[in-house]
Amino acid sequence: MSTMVQTGALHAVTDDGPIDRDRAMTAVADLLSALGRDVASEDLADTPRRVVDGFIEMLTPRPFTMTTFANDAAYDEVVVVRDIAFASICRHHLLPFRGTATVGYLPGTRLVGLSKLARIVAFHARDLQVQEDLTAQIARTLEDELAPRGVGVVIEAEHLCMSIRGVQAAGATTATALFRGELAGDAVRQARFRPV
Repeated sequence: MSTMVQTGALHAVTDDGPIDRDRAMTAVADLLSALGRDVASEDLADTPRRVVDGFIEMLTPRPFTMTTFANDAAYDEVVVVRDIAFASICRHHLLPFRGTATVGYLPGTRLVGLSKLARIVAFHARDLQVQEDLTAQIARTLEDELAPRGVGVVIEAEHLCMSIRGVQAAGATTATALFRGELAGDAVRQARFRPV
């Protein structure tokens, strides 16, 4: 899924066309059958519908409008929102990864409503993702919508594709960080994005 930004509003656009719910349910039933499960059993009869509805929910971003306002007081220090919880789906294994994001910016002439920082995270997390791309998408959206002097995004997440399969490293987390503009070389301000 690609995203498109239109005059301050974030809208999801799918490149592959509309969702075919019935076809998806058939595919889930076929997968379960191929894995040796009896999809006609009472326990699994409604599973294809539940799985498809769950994926539709997890992969459908909620559009929203970025609310910005003039920086009349000329505030010039970093604005940071920490511990924004999110969940996404690994595009390589179709398993969830979840964690927290810390998002902030150095204001220019505009400020953004604080809830919009959390909405940006949620918007981009609702896709088949890798954490590195999610980090960059959040930063890019803030840059495009707000034109700040700097942007910072730090994400820490546990990936079920690593913790419950493969190496089975339960509890291991992955951290990604991206700092742009004036925050790129400012270790003091970058420290504001780390846990206290």
